[in-house]
Amino acid sequence: MTAVAIIGAGPLGRSLALRAARAGFRVFLEDVMPGNLHHARESIRLALNPETLPAVAFVSTIEDAVRDADLVIDCVPDELESKLEILFLVDRMAPPRTVIATPTLNLSIADLASCTNRPEQCLGIAANADDLASDTAQLLLRAAPMTSEASASLVSEFFLQLGFAPTVDRVSA
Repeated sequence: MTAVAIIGAGPLGRSLALRAARAGFRVFLEDVMPGNLHHARESIRLALNPETLPAVAFVSTIEDAVRDADLVIDCVPDELESKLEILFLVDRMAPPRTVIATPTLNLSIADLASCTNRPEQCLGIAANADDLASDTAQLLLRAAPMTSEASASLVSEFFLQLGFAPTVDRVSA
């Protein structure tokens, strides 16, 4: 995997984009709010050396973010309507190989995955923004019954390269 799209350039999206760029991934950071993208661009520019900064593309549409992504992580509020809207758009616009990971503490990954055409490529990240901003976070990935081992491995390996200690929990529903 070489390319990751992060949907949402708020604090969580910025933090993940920065860590992913430092780990050598090509990052597409998307937000529909120009102010969020501007703030993200400035904070990431200050944190990265000039050679690493080109690894981050700041885009204003989901289509531009997911076009070449191997993994998409949405950083939208943990609310059903927000998650469903983003999953629908990503599912429709991303290449068939793309895996989708969504941070959620409140929603069922099995239910969210079943709303896509790629339920075997969806995982939940049982973490909040503080957990994902931590330098030494244990990280629980939630795989639905239909989630493929390849998808779980891809997401686990991504977070391992970011310095997390991920474990995969296969949930029943």
